[in-house]
Amino acid sequence: MAQVLTNTLEHQWLPFTANRQFKEEPRLMAKAEGMYYWNHKGEKIIDACSGLFCCAAGHGRKEIAEAVHTQLMEMDYATSFQLGHPSAFEFASRIAALTPGDLNRVFFANSGSEAVDTAMKIALAYGAAKGEGQRVRFVSRERAYHGVNFGGTALSGLVKNRDVYGTGLPGVVHMRHTDLPEHKFVKGQPETGAEMAEDLLRFVQLYGGDTIAACFVEPVAGSTGWLVPPKGYLNRLREICDEHDILLVFDEVICGFGRTGKPFAAQTFGVTPDMITMAKALTNGAQPMSAVAVRDDIYETIVDSAPENSVELFHGYTYSAHPAACAAGLATLDIYKNDQLFERGEKMSPYFMDAVIDLQDIPVIENIRTQGMMAGIDLAPDVRPGIRGFDAQVKLFNAGLHLKATGDTALVAPALIAEKSHVDEISGILREVLSTY
Repeated sequence: MAQVLTNTLEHQWLPFTANRQFKEEPRLMAKAEGMYYWNHKGEKIIDACSGLFCCAAGHGRKEIAEAVHTQLMEMDYATSFQLGHPSAFEFASRIAALTPGDLNRVFFANSGSEAVDTAMKIALAYGAAKGEGQRVRFVSRERAYHGVNFGGTALSGLVKNRDVYGTGLPGVVHMRHTDLPEHKFVKGQPETGAEMAEDLLRFVQLYGGDTIAACFVEPVAGSTGWLVPPKGYLNRLREICDEHDILLVFDEVICGFGRTGKPFAAQTFGVTPDMITMAKALTNGAQPMSAVAVRDDIYETIVDSAPENSVELFHGYTYSAHPAACAAGLATLDIYKNDQLFERGEKMSPYFMDAVIDLQDIPVIENIRTQGMMAGIDLAPDVRPGIRGFDAQVKLFNAGLHLKATGDTALVAPALIAEKSHVDEISGILREVLSTY
């Protein structure tokens, strides 16, 4: 057996990373607190992306660490298969108090990808329980991101997330995205484009509405570049789904928990789906966890259709409702409530959106989209798509700013604890670096 040095970079295969470049020029995080990271060289880096949209309450929240420690010392693990533990039920109740409408049933998983696949299975099980087993199709959108499991990969509308893995699940069709040419440097929802929702009606007319189990949309498409829905777009999707008994699923893995100023974007836009997937800021990134909030009657239909004392939904994960994750989630919800972070983010968002939109005079920037405490900045492509975005991400990091780049789009999403001084620091570094192109 070959000897392995403990500090070598060679053995980890990093996800969504240019591994060869990274190992030539490593960017290692060593510490985090509040709005900042520190790298392995001791250099301070402002976090303009809440980790990966996870740390909405900022880094290093001792309340969460203490809650996890206490839970692990009391009970480290309990299965959710035919058993349970009190904090899981408390956490589900606390989530249900935040969700819109009657989305009061909560199924726990461990990542956004797992939450999406769970929602797909629930949609299929719901159709079967109603005697509508022909409902096996799903509708998604171009430029959508719904995780990396095979269900989410099939729903995905990002070509690089699909092109070497085949089609994934069959029976998935994609509506057009809503990033229209006239939507240039718009703060908030564009006035035009609601008619793009008619794509769903076209699929109803082509395949039959009674063959479609669910329509999956991110209320605001996050990873692709923060595509804000045109006014009336989500409302029209809701109408079409209601007319044809199609489930509407909002993937709020990124935009849930205050990112748009409300607990969920569904409340920001005034449209209530039938299911909501969530993760990331659910535990402030301190523990891996996700959940699906489900309408009461969907749960009841599936449960009541099964024989007494039998498993109603053959689905779940070893770590569903892990005690430590539940402890982290409960502590996180306490922080959101006690520090009024959703309200704080809503109050800060106009200043943030103005600061980012003001970068539009930089020649390399082709477009900026903003909603709440998030913005997508499109950069003019270089030799081939994605090269400039990657280069900008590295240069920004070296200049003291962390964000995520998707292709040639830079994604900015500071924590809800951000002050005006933090927003100014973020916009200042963006201007300094992007002006060099």
